[in-house]
Amino acid sequence: MNQSPDHNVLLIGINAKYIHSNPAVYSLKAYADRYYPDRPDGCTLGIAEYTINQPANTILADLYQKRPMVAAFSCYIWNWNMVQELLAELPKLLPDTALWLGGPEVSFHAQDLIKTFPQLTGIMTGEGEETFLELLKYYWEHATTLTEIRSIVCKNGFTGERALLDINRLPFIYNSPLSTLEAENESNLPERTLDDFPTDNFKNDTLVTFKNRIVYYESQRGCPFQCAYCLSSIDRKVRLRDIDIVKSELQYFLDSKVPQVKFIDRTFNCNEKHALSIWKYLKENDNGVTNFHFEIAADLLTDSQLEVMRGMRPGLIQLEIGVQSTNGSTLRAINRRMDIDTLRRAVAAIHSFQNIHQHLDLIAGLPYEDYDSFVRSFNDVYAMAPDQLQLGFLKVLKGSPMELRADEYGIVYGSRPPYEVLYTKWLSFDDVLKLKDVEEMVELYYNSNQFSHTLPVLIQAFTSPFHMYAALADYYRANGYMTNTPSRSYRYQVLLDFACSAASDRRSLFVELLTFDLYLRENLKSRPDFASENVTEKSATEKKKVRQFFEHEEQAHQYLKGYEGYTSVQLLRMTHIEKFTYPVWSKSPAECMVRLENPAYILFDYQNRSALTHDAAYFEIPL
Repeated sequence: MNQSPDHNVLLIGINAKYIHSNPAVYSLKAYADRYYPDRPDGCTLGIAEYTINQPANTILADLYQKRPMVAAFSCYIWNWNMVQELLAELPKLLPDTALWLGGPEVSFHAQDLIKTFPQLTGIMTGEGEETFLELLKYYWEHATTLTEIRSIVCKNGFTGERALLDINRLPFIYNSPLSTLEAENESNLPERTLDDFPTDNFKNDTLVTFKNRIVYYESQRGCPFQCAYCLSSIDRKVRLRDIDIVKSELQYFLDSKVPQVKFIDRTFNCNEKHALSIWKYLKENDNGVTNFHFEIAADLLTDSQLEVMRGMRPGLIQLEIGVQSTNGSTLRAINRRMDIDTLRRAVAAIHSFQNIHQHLDLIAGLPYEDYDSFVRSFNDVYAMAPDQLQLGFLKVLKGSPMELRADEYGIVYGSRPPYEVLYTKWLSFDDVLKLKDVEEMVELYYNSNQFSHTLPVLIQAFTSPFHMYAALADYYRANGYMTNTPSRSYRYQVLLDFACSAASDRRSLFVELLTFDLYLRENLKSRPDFASENVTEKSATEKKKVRQFFEHEEQAHQYLKGYEGYTSVQLLRMTHIEKFTYPVWSKSPAECMVRLENPAYILFDYQNRSALTHDAAYFEIPL
């Protein structure tokens, strides 16, 4: 079987979802394009991206068609099973192709893996940019030997550690490579200006690849903390990219009106000055479209940073905050340096701004956290009112400090990726299964933001938020909903039935709460089934008043700003008016439960939605 004559090298990323991309392979290619532009004729470097949801045979067929001389896979916990499947079959189709691996999933047990998979040529460990560049020269020019290339493991063993890279040398992966002339002499490379970055909305050949995908960006590498479950704890040296370079690259995203940019910095605000400079720049140069995502330590936020956040456009940034646990013993065991009270105050301050989405994380299965302790951690974080609460489960990553102490803590975990906890000294497998069910309920009902007014009232019927979600999970199990998950629309009916099982005397209240939540999201013109019994259905007289209201709005636009030019009939179709006998829009659960003396009429405006929740704007109107 003949190989392709052009000696092509292929960087392969296998992502969890289509909307994801693999920044590692793009960084390797960009680095090689910048610092190794003068290649022998016929030598090409390409990228192939797939997803774990594709059949392995489909990926194999595509790789066979490409016929790479070298195939280099980027390996993570989410794609390692697929990579192993491909490694088993690819040599049968392309026996002359050199197979290489890299990435966190293979860096820390590389010498064992090279024995397990004899078909491998080698494994790149740690940072890959400079290692991969030398590897290209090995294949294309035979300029060196494998044993002379640092940070690889091959059949002859490990070649030794490589010094950390100066990350200011990293090219911008979303820009076209520099010309050969520019790259001939690295010391004479010109400083990049904004003129180097195309601004024609996704017309650049590189960026068009990411038009419907998340764009990833790094402004730093390393992490100052030593969280035992995280691989970032191994590299404690934080390296910051030059702030002027960062600003010019961020301006490219802003000019191109990229929908979302996700920073992959492990703890973005570990350097106060660096983080503040970036947030100030984004605030001052906001394009009104792009959202920037950051992983931060909320307890490190300063007053200056909070003040900048206060004045940001709603939706400009969103924050992911790892709490993991509020159990002091647990936090000490995982080397998590965090002041819970300071974190709580920071989250509350940001929440008061009403302009920033906050995503808070918990991890089940950590040392010293039993079921009751996790319930307390859950309720503590729930009380912080995050926009999203992620209930995750400990993953014992290869090379992490937690892997080394797993036996000590009695942590039993899966032998295959994602190496998720099964049970611990403190948490039984039965407990884990219960928490899995709670996780599902939180995803369906809290994180969906479909039931933001119903849930706070419903929780009043239970001893705590956790116990409400646990009871809801039991209800799902009892009614077969865990295996036959209700549709998005039918969840309203399921939640109504569950609510009535817990507080049967409040059925009319829950009907109105769910109706309000539904119309916040959906402009339905037919009455939902769960609300068919609603006694607040408008009378003929009231319906006449609704028509008169829209006729007045057609002329005056007292409530519906920006609807100029539409007829009253069009306005009626574009909006919705609903009658309520409870103040279900109130932020106070106690107030929601008290009937109004007179019915209220709420106008839902679907042309104007919250940048954070996407809920429709609403107004109480006189009829």
